This record gives sequence, structure tokens and C-alpha cells, in this order.
Amino acid sequence: MLNKKVLVTGGTGMIGRQLVHLLLSQGASVTVVSLDENINLPDEVEFKKLDLTELSNCLDVCKGMDYVFNLVGVKGSPKMCQEKPASFMVPMLMFNTNMMEAARRCEVSWYLYTSTVGVYEPAEILREDDVWKTFPSPHDRFAGWAKRVGELQAEAYSIQYGWDRVSIVRPANVYGPFDNFDPENAMVIPSLIRKAYENDVISVWGDGSPIRDFIHARDVARGMMYAVQYGITEPVNLGSGEGYSIKEIAEIIANRFSKQISWDASKPQGDSRRILSMDRMNTHGFKGEVSLEDGIDETIEWFLENYANIDKRHNAFR
Repeated sequence: MLNKKVLVTGGTGMIGRQLVHLLLSQGASVTVVSLDENINLPDEVEFKKLDLTELSNCLDVCKGMDYVFNLVGVKGSPKMCQEKPASFMVPMLMFNTNMMEAARRCEVSWYLYTSTVGVYEPAEILREDDVWKTFPSPHDRFAGWAKRVGELQAEAYSIQYGWDRVSIVRPANVYGPFDNFDPENAMVIPSLIRKAYENDVISVWGDGSPIRDFIHARDVARGMMYAVQYGITEPVNLGSGEGYSIKEIAEIIANRFSKQISWDASKPQGDSRRILSMDRMNTHGFKGEVSLEDGIDETIEWFLENYANIDKRHNAFR
């Protein structure tokens, strides 16, 4: 990456910020594009606030780039998935399609596409090659289909244009500093952290039984760099390969804040089990480094330090 021009879309989000620091440490010249404001990005980063649902904007930012990491996405809770599915599906289809088309036209050296665990149907273990044998989970069908279309777009470009310089990563449940702590849209770990800080009792949807695979944003960023630097073109999972129940996560966080937990079994809780197989990435030589408890502690510390301004950071585009 030394002296390479690198574009990171969604670079103000929790994964993007980790990736930006990794790229800078390798001597890259980094441009970040986001709909967020430029909050505390390193001074050497060029920042552009642009709407990537417009193809013209995508073409402008891809010109002259060596590498493009497309991290821009729409992140939200199961509640938001149920009530505002168009807010997930339509923007993702637009900026995913436009960014890949722009990168192809501009002949970038390599392109990374960020997919999601939502492309999978529920199964005991989620393996990369099983995706096209099934449909996305009913709990993630809008976002899941939108991300699947992006993966299919990469395959179509390879067939028609011979443009096969694309890495596809499918992260598990990602958490870490700069996460979205919005009480309406936050995912499991940030939602529980905020509830634990603001309430005497932590109210948790469901009964705590669902099993999830969690990965720290820094490990996701490392996996993205790894996939690009080693030219991995087959889709790869990025997770821990281990499952933790929502009950275990809630208890870890409740203990950190010395709070009690109440369970609301009347609320939806999603698929019963989501654990990614990490066999493919392990075969390529990649493994995560951040343990779950250390990662939660780091996320809590960041939340407490930034609580006064936390609501200024929320934006659907991550």
C-alpha cells in the first residue's frame, strides 16, 4: 500500500476508521467518502461528503485510485429491518451498484466489496459456498438480497468483462468503538451498553437464547486488508467462528455496569443461530486477534469517553 491512492467509502464508521489507520500505517494516501461529518479523522486523510447513490459522484471519487474499499452500508436493528425495509434495500442497491461500476470504468487495481452475514439462510454453520443454494433469512431478506445482488454483480463483471479484481467479505456481527449507539437502530452490543449505562435494569428483547458470532471492527479491517493484499477473489467470511448467546453478552455487559437484566420474550429475536465458518480464511492464513471480552471492554471505554457527543454521530450510512 506504500504511496498507493486508496479510497474508503463509509470510512467514518467503526470498521472504516480501523481500516483507515491500517492503511495510513502502511504508507497509503487515503481518501474517505461518507455522508457523516468528518469527526476526528487523521489530518492526512482527504475527506469528501458525497451521496454515493449518484453514479457521477462515484465516478469522480474513483478516478485515479489504485484501491477501493467499499464499506458504505445501511446498518440497523431488527426493529428497523421490520419497519423500514426500503430504507435498507434501496440505498444499498444504488450505491453498491454505482460504486462497483465506477471502479470498473476507472480501472482500479483492486476493489473490495463488503457483503453481510445477512446473505445466509439459517444453518448450524454458515459456509461461503452454501449461499446460492438457499435464500436469505426471512429476518434479513431485504438487506440480504441487496448484498447478494452486489456479489452477483462482481460475478457478472468477471464473466462479461474479465474484470476479476474483486474481493468479497461477509462480516459477522461487528462491534467496536465508533459503533452506532442509537437506541432505535443499534445492534446487540452497542444497544446493551447504552441501556446498561442509562437504566437500572437492562431490558433485552427475546429470551437470550439466540447464538451469534461477534467480531471486533479492527479484526474486520485486518481481514479486509488481508483479502486485498493476497488477491483473494472467492467470497470469505469474517467472524470469530465461535458462538455466544445473547444471554452471555447481556450478562458480560450487565456485570461491567453492575445492573440487572429483564427479558421481553414477546419481542422478536431473529434467527436462533448464526456462526460463520472461518475455515476458508484460516486456510489463507488469517485469524482474528481481539477476544470478545477485551473487545467489549474497549467498546465500553470508548462509549463512556464519548457519551456526551454520542447522538451527534448517528447516521444510517456506515
